[in-house]
Amino acid sequence: ASIRTWWRAQGWRAYPKAKRILITADAGGSNGSRLRTWKWELQKFADELGLPISVCHFPPGTSKWNKVEHRLFSFISSNWRGEPLVNYETVVNLIAATTTTAGLKVSCRLDRRKYQTGRGVSAEEWTSINLLRNDFHGDWNYTIRPRRKR
Repeated sequence: ASIRTWWRAQGWRAYPKAKRILITADAGGSNGSRLRTWKWELQKFADELGLPISVCHFPPGTSKWNKVEHRLFSFISSNWRGEPLVNYETVVNLIAATTTTAGLKVSCRLDRRKYQTGRGVSAEEWTSINLLRNDFHGDWNYTIRPRRKR
């Protein structure tokens, strides 16, 4: 939902001539390289956009080295230091008010939608995913192509 939301809010404007989307992701969590639901949702998004989506997962244990996250999160933490985080709106407003010394402005919004949990991907759904694994670590690097033309 976050990637789709970003694309609808900003991505399509920033990249109007995009021929594909590249996502770099941690190898664990809800976007883990082994999760069928992650790939199924990416397939639906690729179909919606009519664009292939390439994914490169960071090897396990390396996402903590992501310099962008360290540089950004330190400013977010400083911005809300000493503030009581009493509700979601307070947290979102403090994050959204963050800027870095390099001029990066943070965009943040609260997603109030409800998401189904515990849903699996059926064998039929799994086999319908148009998944092309890269020759180099295909479990971590792959492209999901739309099932229909744009």
